[in-house]
Amino acid sequence: MTEEAILQGCLKNNAVAQKELYHRYSPKMLAVCYRFGHNREDAEDMLQEGFIKVFSQIHTFRNQGAFEGWVRRIIVHTCINNLKKNKKFNESVDLIHATAVQVREESVPSSVQAKQVVECIRLLPIGYRTVLNLYAIEGYSHKEIADMLDIEESTSRSQYTRAKQMLEDILVKKKILAKPARKLDVFSVFGR
Repeated sequence: MTEEAILQGCLKNNAVAQKELYHRYSPKMLAVCYRFGHNREDAEDMLQEGFIKVFSQIHTFRNQGAFEGWVRRIIVHTCINNLKKNKKFNESVDLIHATAVQVREESVPSSVQAKQVVECIRLLPIGYRTVLNLYAIEGYSHKEIADMLDIEESTSRSQYTRAKQMLEDILVKKKILAKPARKLDVFSVFGR
């Protein structure tokens, strides 16, 4: 089934087209949810809620940009709204220690599997993890993140810096990364 046929079918509430859309995009979108969720069950709940929004809002897709990108934005916003609704983000944003962190520099070696890094990202406090995911992986600006999370732009920047430092420390501790000498580049792991 072509993407256009799937879209047309979903616009008509065709169950076969909806199932095809879900099967085509759910594995990638579950990976997105998994990075934001506390556990697999949270991620699966966010995924289901996100796809309900995709199906209910599919009529708003205007073929401006990739359909997958449109789905991904809905999923990301669903994850953020879920975290905010459940106050999981607010409980973990540590503003008291929002001081400058000395960032050691290192690029994650290409031999490091993205899966290993994602597992290490999941060990970060949810506030750090959320900002890191939004900035480094999803490509949002600190201003956009601040607006989404109802925080200051400077808080987004400091959370990101501290998340990179903590991630670097976790990668070193788990012997996934040798003692760094240059800037940690999370983008390189995810091909960005």
